[in-house]
Order: sequence, then structure tokens, then C-alpha cells
Amino acid sequence: MIAELLCKEEHDIVLLQEVWSEKDYLSLKKKLAYCHPHSHHFKSGVIGSGLAIFSKHRIHDTLLYRYSLNGYPYMAHHGDWFGGKAVGLAVLKVGSLTANVYVTHLHAEYCRDQDSYLPHRVVQAWELQQFVRHTSARADVVILGGDLNMHPQDLGSRLLTSYTGLRDSYLESAKFDGCEDGMTLIADNPFIGKGCVGPLEKGIRIDYILFKGSSNTDIYCDFMSTTKGSVPEHPFPYSDHEALTSALRVETHAPAEAPSDGQRSSTNRDSAAGKMAELVDIVTEARTEVKVGLHCAERRRYTATRTGAMGLALLFLELAIAAVPWLALGAEQPFPRTSFYLLAALCFAVLFTAALLYVFYSTELKSLQGAEDQMRLAVGSLQEQLRGFPVAQPGGGARSKIP
Repeated sequence: MIAELLCKEEHDIVLLQEVWSEKDYLSLKKKLAYCHPHSHHFKSGVIGSGLAIFSKHRIHDTLLYRYSLNGYPYMAHHGDWFGGKAVGLAVLKVGSLTANVYVTHLHAEYCRDQDSYLPHRVVQAWELQQFVRHTSARADVVILGGDLNMHPQDLGSRLLTSYTGLRDSYLESAKFDGCEDGMTLIADNPFIGKGCVGPLEKGIRIDYILFKGSSNTDIYCDFMSTTKGSVPEHPFPYSDHEALTSALRVETHAPAEAPSDGQRSSTNRDSAAGKMAELVDIVTEARTEVKVGLHCAERRRYTATRTGAMGLALLFLELAIAAVPWLALGAEQPFPRTSFYLLAALCFAVLFTAALLYVFYSTELKSLQGAEDQMRLAVGSLQEQLRGFPVAQPGGGARSKIP
């Protein structure tokens, strides 16, 4: 049904996030071959990234970046770790313009009140904005679509849009037709659990189409829509999430010359300084959240170390007990082989599990420390830039730079 809908709608670009099966991708590729002859399936993790792009325009290059943090393998009932969450980039030529199209899927939020995955999702948002900024410098048009699993005002969302300059199609759209407040995960959907939308009774907006232009292009969202629950003439929806559609209009112009400090109006300077100060606050908040994750990871690694030490002590104790009959003088006593082997197997299982967890938590710590270091450097750089902005003096007098 999804393939039939896409053929009917005839979008220029289609971004999908949960195509886990290669068989499903090949089936979609076959059905969409006429309307979307160009496609790519991004592969990652144990069961795949789920990311796929279908396009009317030729795909000239692709790149996949897998997030350094993505949940825990022992949380098998959540499954995010096995999916290898990532961001995929496809470089398209649309006429004379170069378009960088990104598709991503971030770690899910399973409990908003006690979100143990929040540091991981913040690091994913940080890595996502880095990937977009560092790969889109030569692009005329930048489009990012995907399931971010974050509310519009969540820390990760603010970090992504503030740092990259990406704009939200729902907020920028001249006309909208879809679920109330642009919700993409609605409570009435039969494919989701009762607690997925948290305290919000009707639903939440966690899927996005973000965009921005460049020095020689302006981009506008003329229209946006979402699917509305059930498939026509059927009692069930297309998916657990509502699909988004955005009609984007691109206008080209000659690159404008950057104005000198003397040409910039005081309003523009104040606005730029305000945005810079806001970004400093957002990155500082993200750094604080990552530090919380660091403390939790250190505590979990300590627990794994202690568990391993207890397993090792138990193994030595068992070996000591087993040696008693061999060292004892006098009549031989029967040796409880079955109990010995069972306890030995238990000791080795504890040691092996503790060692795996120690390695995993050490890797998590390194990733969190790396992200925290990057954020610290970014805050310092932003504060240095902020000092270069002139500030208004009381009474409208002369302006001076921030000391």
C-alpha cells in the first residue's frame, strides 16, 4: 500500500526510515522503478539502518555515518542498538543545483519522565548537526527528513536547528493540511502502545522535514501535509507514524556580498548576537546533559567491575574448596563433580558477561567524553565570537565590543 501511495503522489524525493528488510527494499524499488528510478538503501547494524531514499533525480553520491551511541544491546526489547541508527546522505543534481538530502532515525524515547536514553539522543543530535554542517558547504539546497524522536522544543531539536540553520517545514509552510498541530504519532494509531505519546492525549510531533538554502538560493515551503490515520477504505493506517509531504520552492539569485561591520544595521547585529548567545546556552545545556550521561556510564562500569571481581573471587573460592579433598590426609572422600562444574560454569558466565559490559561501558564513556570535549571547544569558540559583537550602550550612545 505504501508503494501504491508513493506512485500516486509522484514525489520528487522519498525518504523512508524503517525499511529493515532488504527484501522489502527490493520490492519497493521494483514497484517504484517507473516514478522513482533512482534509489539507495543505507546498510548498518545487525538488522540494518532502515534508511532508504527514492528519487526522480539521479543520485550522484552517498555517505553513511553511524552514530557512536545508540542504546544498549541487552535492552533487546527496545531493539534500537541492533538497528545501527545512522544518518544517510545522498547528493542529487536537480537541474543545475546540487542538493544534499539527508535521512535519519534517532533513538526512540520510551519514557519521557525517566528517559535513560536522553544523553545518547543528545549526542546523536550533536553528531547529526556536525555531519550536516561539514558535508553541506557546497550544496545549493539542504534537506533533512526523518524520525528524530524529539519534540520541537526538546534539547536535541533546538541544538540541531540552531546550529545548522535548518528550518522546520511545518513552521515555515504557507499552507498545511494534516493532523492537528502537525502531529505525526497519534494516540489513535493501532500500531503503537498506549504509553508512546506520554502525557499528551492526542499525539506528538516527532517526524520532520527540515530545509535551508545557500548564498545563491532561497527555499520556501509552499505546502505541507500529513496522512490522516487510516488508509482510505481500510481500518488501519499506513504505518505507526503519519507520513509527511512538503512542497518546496527554490529561487536562485546572484550571491550577495557580505556587508561590512559598518554596513550592518544595529538591529541585525543585535539579532546575530542574540542568536549566538542562545546557541551558547543550548550547547551548554547539551554539555550538562552529556555530563549526566557520563556519571551514569561510570557508575554502570563500576558495577560491571565489581560484579566481575565477585565472579573471580567466587571462582577462586570454588577452586580452593575443590583442592581440599586432594590435600586432605586420610580416607578419600567422594568429589561432587556435578556441583563443581555447575558452579564453574556460573562463575565463567558471570566473568564473561561482566567483561563484555565493562568493554561496552568503556566505549560508551569514550563516546560521551568525546562529545563533551567537542561541546566544550564549541562553547569556547562561540563565546569568543560573541565577544566580537558590539553591544548597545545605555542612552543610545557609542557602541563597544564585549570585553
